[in-house]
Amino acid sequence: MGILEIIFIGLGLAMDAFAVSVCKGLSMKKLNWKKAIIIGLYFGIFQMLMPVIGYGLGTAFESFVTSIDHWIAFILLVLIGGNMIKEAFSKESSESCNDCVDFKTMLILAIATSIDALAVGITFAFLQTNIILAVAIIGIVTFILSLIGVKIGNTFGNKYEKKAEFVGGFILVLIGLKILLEHLGIF
Repeated sequence: MGILEIIFIGLGLAMDAFAVSVCKGLSMKKLNWKKAIIIGLYFGIFQMLMPVIGYGLGTAFESFVTSIDHWIAFILLVLIGGNMIKEAFSKESSESCNDCVDFKTMLILAIATSIDALAVGITFAFLQTNIILAVAIIGIVTFILSLIGVKIGNTFGNKYEKKAEFVGGFILVLIGLKILLEHLGIF
């Protein structure tokens, strides 16, 4: 898996964190860069940690699933991306719309927005991806997009939250499809 694909995966994975960051920024009367950095660090660190855990799980079971790894990657990415697309069309408003950045609040949000990264980490193990490079890129992309999300939320409101989630989901579905088609020799 190349760096460009990892960057796109990072962008896709970061969209949940971006959407929550927009919401956090929306609830700030005035932009607070200290809170924005805390938000970015929580999301970036958890987006780095979860693929490592998934990679460990994938490596442990690699011998059992080597022949179907492309299908696993495809199914996981399509499920994750499809769920993000579904959430983008959901009428429910996010309960994370406050500017609180205490440990408990941010821990719950960071875990919730990085569960999909755990599944992607499993696919990284099957695809023989350089996990250190991948998690570094994913963490940096998430950190930057979280900062941007807080700024956008503070400036423009919740106009972009659902669009970001849709784009992120769409990117993950396309990458899953590309992995499958490459393995089947179609692409």
